[in-house]
Amino acid sequence: MQLQNAISQSISQALQALFGLTVDASTIALQPTRKEFAGSFTFVTFPYTKQAGKGPEQIGEALGAYLKEHATEVKNFNVVKGFLNLEVEEKVWVRLFRELMTNPSHGQAADSGKKVMVEYSSPNTNKPLHLGHLRNNFLGYSVSEIMKANGHNVMKANLVNDRGIHICKSMLAYQKMGNGETPESSGMKGDHLAGKYYVLFDKAYKEQIDELVAGGMDKEEAKKKAPLMLEAQAMLQQWEQGDEEVVSLWKTMNGWVYEGFDATYRNIGVNFDKFYYESETYTLGKERVDEGLQKGVFFKKPDGSVWVDLTDEGLDEKLLLRSDGTSVYITQDLGTAELKYNDFPYDQSVYVVADEQNYHFQVLKAVLKKLGKPYAEGIYHLSYGMVDLPSGKMKSREGTVVDADELVAEMIDTARQQTEELGKIEGFTPEEAQQLYHTLAMGALKYFLLKVDPKKRMLFNPQESIDFRGNTGPFVQYTHARISAILRKAGEMGIAVDAASFGDFNNLHEAEQEVIVQLVNYPEVVKEAGKLYAPSVIANYAYELAKAYNRFYQEISIFNETDEQARNFRIALSAMVARFVRESMSLLGIEVPERM
Repeated sequence: MQLQNAISQSISQALQALFGLTVDASTIALQPTRKEFAGSFTFVTFPYTKQAGKGPEQIGEALGAYLKEHATEVKNFNVVKGFLNLEVEEKVWVRLFRELMTNPSHGQAADSGKKVMVEYSSPNTNKPLHLGHLRNNFLGYSVSEIMKANGHNVMKANLVNDRGIHICKSMLAYQKMGNGETPESSGMKGDHLAGKYYVLFDKAYKEQIDELVAGGMDKEEAKKKAPLMLEAQAMLQQWEQGDEEVVSLWKTMNGWVYEGFDATYRNIGVNFDKFYYESETYTLGKERVDEGLQKGVFFKKPDGSVWVDLTDEGLDEKLLLRSDGTSVYITQDLGTAELKYNDFPYDQSVYVVADEQNYHFQVLKAVLKKLGKPYAEGIYHLSYGMVDLPSGKMKSREGTVVDADELVAEMIDTARQQTEELGKIEGFTPEEAQQLYHTLAMGALKYFLLKVDPKKRMLFNPQESIDFRGNTGPFVQYTHARISAILRKAGEMGIAVDAASFGDFNNLHEAEQEVIVQLVNYPEVVKEAGKLYAPSVIANYAYELAKAYNRFYQEISIFNETDEQARNFRIALSAMVARFVRESMSLLGIEVPERM
């Protein structure tokens, strides 16, 4: 930014000197020069043609000549229509690189004083995590880390959907068909065992619907009148009334599920600062509904159900409490929002939830505004697209989801096959090799799911994700391992990795300059990723940095270089690339290996 500010200041002076235009330097925007043209920064001249009374190319030529003569940072320029491309002096890049080497906080913003809560994962305790949950978890974790890098005080929260009709479906099926089965007796993880009974419920429920339809009942009515559904609804009411037997079964099955979730979270490398449970927040939500009735912002219908009219907000009427007094999703979200704010008075509360819930979060924000809550404005829905497989959409209740645990195991196996084929584990113990397979598998999986803009629906291809070439996690990870080998060799040769080791070297190769530009730009990339809530910006940066380094590695010799200062500079440059590959991948929740 210092370099850009200096050039902007010089352009401001040039506009005044050449055309008598007073333009504040802070308003002068520079953009990266397109790769097909020489230069580092581009200034667009079109907006100044009317004031200057000149054509865009004339302005560009005049400014370029002035800057070449008066701005110490500018080495040369070229004009393409109304675009002034500026080349920066090599010694400037070397100076910036030296400053970078002594700045451990490059890419870490100062404390902003802003509090941000990021809620992600939010699993249901009636099934294990699946592929869609993985995108959610990786997005939430990465956004949290990016927010921290932007200087914010961040709390990672997980709201567990541990109650409701879907939980009762698993419980009811277990009650009827479980025969005392446990995770220990079945050899299944607890979350998988609960998921098994959710699928069994759905199968038996559909059979009942078919029987009722065959008997002449309308299908929609059959869905409501099927005995299993009526029993599940009765069980939900029993739970809300504190029935001992129902609550005991609920605690037991949820306990199994939590153990399963914890194992998955550890395996995929995500964590949380705070857990919230809907069973503890829905009653507070009911209190907020009562508050809304007292304030006259909610209303009751003849059947006793409670609603809010949001037509003024461009929405519609929304149910807040069922006629039987049981809560709906929005009820507990009202309670959770308050609880979260009481625990951590946030400036912003980010909800990482799929785009199927876009309307829901518009409603939540609007309802909290009607209640006059101070935290309503801070609500932000990080809406992301669903993940598809080549075989199509997933459905939990039909048992057609891609289970997260199974997918991770398959990815580890694929990483093992690929690594063994490429012969990248010479000298590894079996334990070290297994750790490498896990690191590569998680790198491939996380990177593939995070490199796409969160808003876009995406197709996940496991085989493509683990390729060691192209825009993949393993490609970036391998770049780090390659540099680590270079640094080990330098250490064996007694070469120090510091600015003093390369003296006054400033004779840069184009490929070296390209790498330095990437390193210098890192803080802006982190800032942009935070502004957009987009880990994809970081993923793209990590890939471009790795690509630039690999070009440098292919084109320029390091250890065969006879000029000692040039050799030492290239080792130092390699070390800095390793650092920012490591830091950028860390923001994605991805580890990078020291050797492969």
